[in-house]
Formats: sequence, C-alpha cells, structure tokens
Amino acid sequence: MSRPIRCYNLSRRGIEYDLLPWCQERQIPVMAYSPIEQGRILHHPELIRVAKAYQATPAQVALAFLLERDDVMVIPKTSSAARAAENRDAVSLDITDEDWAALDAAFPPPARKKPLEML
Repeated sequence: MSRPIRCYNLSRRGIEYDLLPWCQERQIPVMAYSPIEQGRILHHPELIRVAKAYQATPAQVALAFLLERDDVMVIPKTSSAARAAENRDAVSLDITDEDWAALDAAFPPPARKKPLEML
C-alpha cells in the first residue's frame, strides 16, 4: 500500500508552521516534495515578476525559495539535461529580502496548524 506524499513548495507551506521548525531543531533533513507544484505555480504573476528581476526562470526562484531553508533538500524531477542544469543554477540566485517578502505575500506561510497537503 502506498503512502500519501506530503508536499512542500511555495504554494503548500503548511510544514512551516511547526513540523519544519521541529525537524530543524533536531537537524532532521526534510525533502521538499513537488518543489514546483508539478509546474502549476510557474504561471503565478508574482513568481514571474521576481524571476524576471533576476534573469531567472520561475522554477529557479521556486527552487531557491526552498534552498534558503536549513536542512531542506530539493530534488526536482526532470528527464532533461538542460533542465537539470537550469535547476542547479537556482543555488546561485541572491534574492533580496524585499523580494522574499513579496513572495511571502503572494504565497503566505501558514498562520495556524492545519493538515499537511498531499498528492
């Protein structure tokens, strides 16, 4: 029997309320599953705006968001060498606090505990 997979990405941030801090305090790594929401978040206007400001793709910014967190591993699915290289370049983005705040406004972190979302 397969287990449901709990997502962590810009649009599904429920883990940030208490589970991610708990894991970070104990240095337990977390894998960000579905880091670009199977492509669904890539058309969000604010994500596109931030990406353009850094001459990056929306996917790179979405990956950079997760890579900014301690003890979070990001393994996006791809079968393309070019896309893998693009994904790798997300680590070199230096996004300002103002743009992170804009993404927080567009994709708000949880204000209360709630069930974690699954695929």
